[in-house]
Amino acid sequence: MSSAAITIQGLSKSYGKVRALDELALTIESGPVGLLGPNGSGKTTLLKLLLGLLSPDAGTARIAGMDPFTPAGRLALRRFVGYMPEGDCLIPGMSAVELVSTLARLSGVSKDDAMTRAHEVLDYVGLDESRYRECDGYSTGMKQRLKLAQALVHDPPILLLDEPTNGLDPKGRRHMLDLVHDLGHAQSKTLLLCSHLLPDVERCCRDVVVLQRGRVVAEGSIAALTMAEGHRVRAVVLGDPAPLCASLAALAIPCEPSRSIGQPAGEGPHEIVAVLQSADCDVLFTAAARAGVSLLSVEPVRSSLEDVFVATLATARNEESA
Repeated sequence: MSSAAITIQGLSKSYGKVRALDELALTIESGPVGLLGPNGSGKTTLLKLLLGLLSPDAGTARIAGMDPFTPAGRLALRRFVGYMPEGDCLIPGMSAVELVSTLARLSGVSKDDAMTRAHEVLDYVGLDESRYRECDGYSTGMKQRLKLAQALVHDPPILLLDEPTNGLDPKGRRHMLDLVHDLGHAQSKTLLLCSHLLPDVERCCRDVVVLQRGRVVAEGSIAALTMAEGHRVRAVVLGDPAPLCASLAALAIPCEPSRSIGQPAGEGPHEIVAVLQSADCDVLFTAAARAGVSLLSVEPVRSSLEDVFVATLATARNEESA
């Protein structure tokens, strides 16, 4: 596959008078990507369009190079894309291994390989001891892991995951996030992770796309989007930070008040935050040398993904009302 796993141009979809997607244009590269947006922003509609479960009003899409809006494209997608839906989609009366092997067959896996793969993915998601139980009696957490297993059984390079931690308790959520992180990083799957829980996306993804009213209002790497304005850096100073703050002030570099780390005030290492004019930290080290103080560490100060999300949606609303 090329680096662009998904390409979308002018994609629109309405439900009556409600416009779910509005001439959406988007390119998603390979790797773990978070899909964010408030309720009604078009996230689930986008996933269903990419799978060919819905027909668009206008526009084009390619996922793994295939067109989901043609019969041939939808058939081919079964081999290359795994889908974990938000709602329950389990067949009543079937055991986990029967269900997963059956869905493997529908994805083009041979009968013998389907059963082997079903056992492998059920082991992977932690359902090995419950594989022969009917899934009707599964808990919410077990059902979520079973849905992930069926999405993985044919070893697709692309996974579309819709709210994978929905309804899970803290322990189950941690387990699911560990699996999703492993798939996106250690196993190099391309993930499109749709979630309203921003810490989940921040934990598992490298890039993010934010939708609002069916349009993209922000996209890029999480590292870049959460970088605070003004090149703020946090430095840990050994000893009294006052000489360093004075040295920075002489260079017209703002230095926020320090705090003692793990020691009474005035003792031990101290933390300061400086606002540099560029990402180059050499001026900070030069100022420390002139002040005769030692720096134990220097790191950029970042916003949380939640801060970025809230600010992005507020900006988009303001632009709409202007």
